[in-house]
Amino acid sequence: MSDLIVAIGIAAIGDNMMGQESAMTVRQLWDGQALLGEGPVWDAARNCLWFVDIKAPAVHRHDPATGHTDSWAAPAPVGWVLPADNGLLLAGLKTGLHRFDPADGSFTHLSDVESDAPGNRLNDATIGPDGIVWFGSMDDSHEQQSGRVYRWDGERVAATGIDPVCITNGPAVSPDGRILYHVDTVAGIIHAVTIEADGSTGAMRDFATIDPADGNPDGVTCDSQGNVWVGIWGGWCARLYAPDGSILTEVKLPAANVTKVALGGPDLKTAYVTTAHIGLSDEERAGQPAAGNLFAFEVEVPGQRLPTVRMAR
Repeated sequence: MSDLIVAIGIAAIGDNMMGQESAMTVRQLWDGQALLGEGPVWDAARNCLWFVDIKAPAVHRHDPATGHTDSWAAPAPVGWVLPADNGLLLAGLKTGLHRFDPADGSFTHLSDVESDAPGNRLNDATIGPDGIVWFGSMDDSHEQQSGRVYRWDGERVAATGIDPVCITNGPAVSPDGRILYHVDTVAGIIHAVTIEADGSTGAMRDFATIDPADGNPDGVTCDSQGNVWVGIWGGWCARLYAPDGSILTEVKLPAANVTKVALGGPDLKTAYVTTAHIGLSDEERAGQPAAGNLFAFEVEVPGQRLPTVRMAR
């Protein structure tokens, strides 16, 4: 489908912009109404955006040049995919890590993650500048403090020392590879965790706290200057934080449940945004018919050019 302009407007609410607003165009790229759209990631090798629908399990690939979106059914709830160096993708499913081949739509199991926690599923992921994959899990019933953060070096999965929470989100890694941003969605906190020289996690501090009245923090992404984009679940917006935790910008979207921002395009200056309609009443859905769709807007600071996952075919 061709891009559809669905909203114009940005609330610029940084310390030097209180009360000011400047125009920004938000475009709708895909109208597939994902139940739980998540995990957008830019694939520089193929010049496309990958994203998933966790609860109606599917992997989607959007081609900005043509406006076409391809889809593959997944065999279990799929939290994310990341482009790999062999032309395939690493996929995080409820059943563990898998190799996904878009040529035939196959998923090949690589590693269990939480086979001893059947109520959990994998939820979000990123790859650091050093090629390490960081990802999290969560309690699918939103009740137990059983969600953990893991790292994968291409051979084995290792749990970090980060305390478990109900719903992990993010994570994201700073451009210098020294900070892991980890989201405790239920508590409304984005944490900044030191990544030590040996790759282990160290001290953790609160980076930003979201007022419950504004919604809950979902997925996070770092741009090339170390600023942090976060989708605000229930908040109708994506928010940008400076490295010191101050708010720089808030971009309004035509869906309440904003899940994550990915920075892509040839210059890495297009922000791609996934959303969800899960949990909305019929009345709420009528008020936001675009909920679950994929959106985009342009930004000034480009994203990071991240490496691909190291994975043998």
